[in-house]
Amino acid sequence: MRIIRAARVLTGRRGEVVTDGEVLIDGDRIVSVGPRGSARGAGAGGGAAGDDGVGEGVEVLELPEHTVLPGLIDAHVHLGFDAQVDPVTRRSPESERHLLLRMAENARKLVSAGVTTARDLGGRDFLDLALRDAIEEGLAVGPHILAATRPITITGGHCWYMGGEADDEPAVRRVARENLRAGADCLKVMASGGLMTPGAPPSWAPQYTTEQLRAVVEEAATRGKGVAAHAHAHAAIRSAVEAGVATIEHCTFFTSSGHRYDAKLVELIAAAGTYVCPTAHGVFERIRKVYGREMQDAWLQGVSFMREAGVRQIAGTDCGFAAGGVANPADLYVGGLEVFAMAGYGNAEIIELATVLAADACGVGELTGSLDPGKRADLIAVAGDPLARLADLRNLALVLVSGRSVGQTAVDTVTTSVG
Repeated sequence: MRIIRAARVLTGRRGEVVTDGEVLIDGDRIVSVGPRGSARGAGAGGGAAGDDGVGEGVEVLELPEHTVLPGLIDAHVHLGFDAQVDPVTRRSPESERHLLLRMAENARKLVSAGVTTARDLGGRDFLDLALRDAIEEGLAVGPHILAATRPITITGGHCWYMGGEADDEPAVRRVARENLRAGADCLKVMASGGLMTPGAPPSWAPQYTTEQLRAVVEEAATRGKGVAAHAHAHAAIRSAVEAGVATIEHCTFFTSSGHRYDAKLVELIAAAGTYVCPTAHGVFERIRKVYGREMQDAWLQGVSFMREAGVRQIAGTDCGFAAGGVANPADLYVGGLEVFAMAGYGNAEIIELATVLAADACGVGELTGSLDPGKRADLIAVAGDPLARLADLRNLALVLVSGRSVGQTAVDTVTTSVG
């Protein structure tokens, strides 16, 4: 068993702060969360006088002036996006072996930023499944991965070269079933065009009907899985909500003339309870670079309006995706959270959408996303107080993925003892 003590422990839910708290871990699971000394009643007692009653063999990690909180969740990553796609052949020169190695490095960068769960929403050749399994087996270092495998798209559509082309309902169902048979944890569908595929429909053009999107949702439901819908266009966003997807990715309200916020459509999203992942870090920088400051400000205001309308937004970076000369590496997660702050979110709200809400949206809320007994020991410790200074989330001292320490970066600041 292991006890981690800190100046404050955040469960992930807004308003739940344990001052001078501790978390008791047994193997890969959380046993208890509470104030200092509470672990004694949860199975870690029996120690000699003077050692807080900690039983023999229980490791105690003291983290003064630190905050312990749930591991962060990136609900939208692309670990295996090709480094480049030839504009003529639309093929990548990168071999599977080289791409898998780069994916492993991206996974390492993610976990080094405090991300303990990541939803990979599109890659080729089912390499995301190989990496997911290697991490779980301890052969690679990274977060838990939820893999969508090949995104479902029309022939020649957004990201068609990843292998998920389907033009009608039977084909959509076939690709969905193939992905699920291969071991996909969720499905990704390109409800609209995008920004990075030469010759594909533009971002403001829908790619599928509501009925076709509903077919994807139905196939995923047969395996208890959710669907993430890439949707920039108004019609695609509406169809995604009506089809019952779990999350809308980007949700930028793009038109041929730029961003146009739609309050009625946002009311529909909020009423349906559909989660929105605005991919804040990737989109924020990309819009400014490609379209200019005015459109960037309009998009940011849209994120703020969605918050005010009660839309449940979650954290996702779109890391790995690059367009318009704007890189989006895998270790800049906190930068995306700071965009939410710019949109008017408070720090406690931001931590909640990066942990509790993101876990629920990705379908793993019963496993992770908050510090609760019985859940996976996915947690981080940072120097400082992120409720006061969001940037303190960069001051990582400890990262645990299922109880395994994979990112202890400030060991000189902590004290460890054994009862």
